[in-house]
Amino acid sequence: MGDKGRSDRAKKEVQKKPLKTAKEKRIEKREKKSRTE
Repeated sequence: MGDKGRSDRAKKEVQKKPLKTAKEKRIEKREKKSRTE
């Protein structure tokens, strides 16, 4: 459950930032995935 709360907070932080390019989004998604595992 702790991991879920952390990912939810990260999602909010991402939404606050300006839109990124598709490449940056893809890299971020990969980093997020490796962080939760």
